[in-house]
Amino acid sequence: MYAIVNIAGKQFKVSKGDSIRVPKIDGEVGKDVVFDNVLLVSDKGKITVGQPVVSGAKIKAQIDAFGRDKKVIVFKKKRRKGYRVTRGHRQDFTELTIKSISQARKKKAGDEENGA
Repeated sequence: MYAIVNIAGKQFKVSKGDSIRVPKIDGEVGKDVVFDNVLLVSDKGKITVGQPVVSGAKIKAQIDAFGRDKKVIVFKKKRRKGYRVTRGHRQDFTELTIKSISQARKKKAGDEENGA
């Protein structure tokens, strides 16, 4: 089973037990977070695509760590003008472990209760 989820404006393909790095989110190490912005769920070959999200689908994850990525150097130059600027940037991230992927079950015709 896997799902595609939108976390902080980026899309990630996740399965149970996966460890992913996402842009920094609020929370404490060891706490659980739930994401309900699920775009697609695949369960035993049955694919459910949301319009835009799958209703009732949730991803439960645990915050493992916070950190910062490698430095990215941004260099700007305009030739023959003497203009040179060097800047650096380090992006903050949160490391998550996916604990579960759940999807709301659709009611079948036999599951409805007949009111008398």
